[in-house]
Amino acid sequence: MKKFNIRKVLDGLTAASSSSASAQSGNKENDAIPESLQSEHFQLCKTVRHGFPHQPSSMAFDPVQKILAIGTQSGALRLFGRAGVECYCQHESEAAVIQLQFLVNEGALVSALTDDSIHLWNLRQKQPAILHTLKFSKERITFCHLPFQSKWLYVGTERGNIYIVNVESFTLSGYVIMWNKAIELSTKTHPGPVVHISDNPMDEGKLLIGYECGIVVLWDLKCKKADCRYNYDEAIHSVAWHHEGKQFICSHSDGTLTTWNVRAPAKPVQTITPHGKQSKDGKKPEPCKPILKVEYKTTRAGDPFMVLSGGLSYDTLGRRSCLTVMHGKSTTVLEMDYPIVDFLTLCETPYPNDFQEPYAVVVLLEKDLVVIDLGQIGYPVFENPYPLSIHESPVTCCEYFADCPAELIPALYSVGCRQKRQGCSKKEWPISGGNWGQGTHSYPEILVTGHADGSVKFWDASALMLQVLYKLKTAKVFERARGKEEKPSTDIVDEDPFAIQTLSWCPESRIFCVAGVSAHVIIYRFSKQEVTTEVIPLLEVRLQCELNDVGSPDGAVEQTPTLPTPGTTSSSPQESEPTPPTSTGSNSSDGPRDNVPCLKVRSTALNQSSGYQVELVVQLLWVSGEPPQPITSLAVNSAYGLVVFGNSNGLAVVDYLQKTLLLHMGTLELYSPTEPYLRQPCSPRKTQPSGAGCETNEGTNTTEERCKSPTSAKMSRKISSPTTEHKTDMDTNNVFARSRNSSVTSIDRESREAISSFQLCDSFPRKTDPASAPGPSLWVGTSQGAVLAVSLSMPPDGDQRLQEPVGVSPCGTLVRLKGGVLTMAFLDTSGALIPRPCELWFEPNATNQDRERPKRRPPASSPANSEGQYAVVCSEKQAKVVSLPSQACVHKHNITDASFVLRAEVVQLAGGLCIVCFCANGHIMALSLPSLRPLLDVNYLPLTDMRIARTFCFSNLGQALYMNSSMEIQRITYSQETCDNLQEMLSELFTPVETPEAPNRGFFKGLFGGGAQSLDREDLFGETTAGKASSSLAQHIPGPGGMEGMKGAASGVVGDLARARIALDERGQKLGELEDRTAAMMASADSFSKHAHGIMLKYKDKKWYQL
Repeated sequence: MKKFNIRKVLDGLTAASSSSASAQSGNKENDAIPESLQSEHFQLCKTVRHGFPHQPSSMAFDPVQKILAIGTQSGALRLFGRAGVECYCQHESEAAVIQLQFLVNEGALVSALTDDSIHLWNLRQKQPAILHTLKFSKERITFCHLPFQSKWLYVGTERGNIYIVNVESFTLSGYVIMWNKAIELSTKTHPGPVVHISDNPMDEGKLLIGYECGIVVLWDLKCKKADCRYNYDEAIHSVAWHHEGKQFICSHSDGTLTTWNVRAPAKPVQTITPHGKQSKDGKKPEPCKPILKVEYKTTRAGDPFMVLSGGLSYDTLGRRSCLTVMHGKSTTVLEMDYPIVDFLTLCETPYPNDFQEPYAVVVLLEKDLVVIDLGQIGYPVFENPYPLSIHESPVTCCEYFADCPAELIPALYSVGCRQKRQGCSKKEWPISGGNWGQGTHSYPEILVTGHADGSVKFWDASALMLQVLYKLKTAKVFERARGKEEKPSTDIVDEDPFAIQTLSWCPESRIFCVAGVSAHVIIYRFSKQEVTTEVIPLLEVRLQCELNDVGSPDGAVEQTPTLPTPGTTSSSPQESEPTPPTSTGSNSSDGPRDNVPCLKVRSTALNQSSGYQVELVVQLLWVSGEPPQPITSLAVNSAYGLVVFGNSNGLAVVDYLQKTLLLHMGTLELYSPTEPYLRQPCSPRKTQPSGAGCETNEGTNTTEERCKSPTSAKMSRKISSPTTEHKTDMDTNNVFARSRNSSVTSIDRESREAISSFQLCDSFPRKTDPASAPGPSLWVGTSQGAVLAVSLSMPPDGDQRLQEPVGVSPCGTLVRLKGGVLTMAFLDTSGALIPRPCELWFEPNATNQDRERPKRRPPASSPANSEGQYAVVCSEKQAKVVSLPSQACVHKHNITDASFVLRAEVVQLAGGLCIVCFCANGHIMALSLPSLRPLLDVNYLPLTDMRIARTFCFSNLGQALYMNSSMEIQRITYSQETCDNLQEMLSELFTPVETPEAPNRGFFKGLFGGGAQSLDREDLFGETTAGKASSSLAQHIPGPGGMEGMKGAASGVVGDLARARIALDERGQKLGELEDRTAAMMASADSFSKHAHGIMLKYKDKKWYQL
């Protein structure tokens, strides 16, 4: 595994690189705060990958180790064992994997790629590595076959030739089967590529070769000639043997299956078209689609199983891909949700010359993995324990929570287990190999993903595993369109109107809040009891910032709604500006659409099962024909009972306990009236915000979008009235002026100041006496780099909190930064993180009305907190640490000039605090707190897809993740401690297992030669007999895993001892059996001798005629 070592980052260079403009008093304050984090605590490396393999192409299964391997079109390998045992590998060439072959029970895997290379993987180490590579230079590889318990690999090529590779040394044998010797000399055309290779189950010396044109050749390896040739008019796709080696079945391109006797090559003994329609005149059935693969498996007690994919009739164009299971006289067609890539039949024995006893079929689809139980009526599917359903609906956002409350995962699992799929097989998951890791990484971790269909999934991400806990469907809250004429009343999104745009979660109180693309916010409470909600609580908000077209330079602003004056309290919105109901809205063609939401909340009763239940729905309304702007930021605080959200028009504060709107205003109205708004006349290009010069929709991979900052990307929708709110720096005295000149209208639209982040906490929103205690406040970050504060006046807890209004008072700007504000946090004077105030969870549907809701607040009265605080603010360009309540900037660091930060978080690591950032140029950085010393700077992953920017998440204790494809999640760590313990934490693929005994040949088969015939391949293919192959055919490349394999073998003493003990026991058992057989043979021989001697004495003196 590639690791990044950043210990070369010198702490002595931090002062020059930080471009700090700290005040002298701030330096004195920082001197008293020790910082424990150093650059030695950081190291970046990948850990595990979860999800379904992106664009799968091939599959293989080890029937003894019970490990499944899947190859992809990008050269990736995913290996699966029991639940929680996963592994990811990658070929350097990134060529597509066309075939995989296990060395059964040997801990090795052979992969064949489209770049005509074959690789040998060592699976005996926790992180598999390539031991050998063989690169063909003159021929294209089309098919590979490795017989059970053989070290010789057959490789078929596009030219029709077959080469043989020694998998131990990965060298070519001099034995070659040329296509012109395999086919008849009278054949005038080339047979095409090799599409199948297999040896006769009962005779290893006979090799069956299938060519694309329809010719099948039974090749005698010892005699080096073709025994039989089987010709058919249609192209061949696959071949399957009967275990007795007397018959084989071919699948063809016209949807037919032909069964051949080995000793009767003239014509097939049977030709069937499983899905063909029989004509009335008895002629050949109508041709069907090709049967891409067929497998024939026998049982001792019943009819054999024939499993095939494809072969449907051409008149079923709209039908999904199907898997057909033919058992006796019954034919079952199983429809799949996605096209079939490959399938394998799992059997009880690995020996091809014994009754197979199939028990399951593994079906690899383009976007799913299905395992079918063949032992139950109806062929139910097994419940999949792997986290392969991440992409069930496209992921639109995600959040990562580490070190969660211990009782949270069991609570989510208890309600999520009731959502499990019904009708699944009751048997255990058949892919059960490997062992879990033994690391000490045991703190609870939860991943929350939002999806395009409005669903939200909670995942247990602890201990490098991933398991779905609970699924929430937010679309149930709204009315669904029943027909094409009934479409949602939204013009913002054409598809996925319920998609989740952002989410906020309080793990302690379990209050959960989501914001959707249709400008709606839903607040949920967690309950273990079912409840029926007759009427869903609804709150509609008219959030629109309208400015007067004033030509005067003072830029007067029309404030809608009325701004509460500082020091006063704002009650419910009905007192300031009533919100019109939906029924009064205009949605006709006579006038512009007004006062209507984008979605209609359901009017019927909603049955809510245990889990998350709707507390309140908030919807933004259309205003004068303009749709509501998308919600760019969202936050919830359970201790305050508030939800805040904002967009490019402004923000809204909602009291979800009283279900009222406390505040809704434009972003400019948050500024203090004493702050200057006029801007000096200057070129519009100079005032254009950084990274906002490109206008493309999110989701594309164009160069223009990759250079666009995330805060400006969130505003790429229609804006009703252009406004100009350009950013300034705190150190300058620039003022703003409203300009209605047409030349700057487009820039006004792009530079509209949107809400980019929130923080609800107990802090100092104003410059007050340091002796005063911090109070409830809301901190607002904007896309123009401004941080504004809003003071909150909270009523006492209990009944007064549910009756008295919450006071809201804007306090103006506290700090300004370059770029949009991404995250904020607060430290006490000792440098410790001040936790957000939160409410502990309680059962909302409890029958006891007098229950007391427990509160847990930060230590606001502690001396370290009452003396003051530090506000940590990070934007797209820089980070600042501001002392409170003086609002003096004590530290400042310019993170990047050429790029911008996509995601930033304040996290805890190794007993200290730091800011971690992911930049658009691929760099991952870490800064100490509060001094903002650079601790980590690694060029990890360039931003090639907006999916990465949308899903990249940091969490505490050195963990991070992102969606590297539409189906897979890549987890990484930036903790040195985690990297050191990674080998112990990873799961183990190979475990010592005894190979099952070979089938008993029986007395008569051994006597008359009817059993399986073995072949000394070493004598036939070895260098002494076959000679050396031409060096120009293929190049041998030693793999990087050779030394790693030696290290793994040296470190795996326990595994070696266990394998040696098993081998010793097996040898002792065989010696004991041999001794018993020898004794039995001696007794039998003695008895025969005595019996023969008695007969001789009886007839010794008699004449021949007396007998």
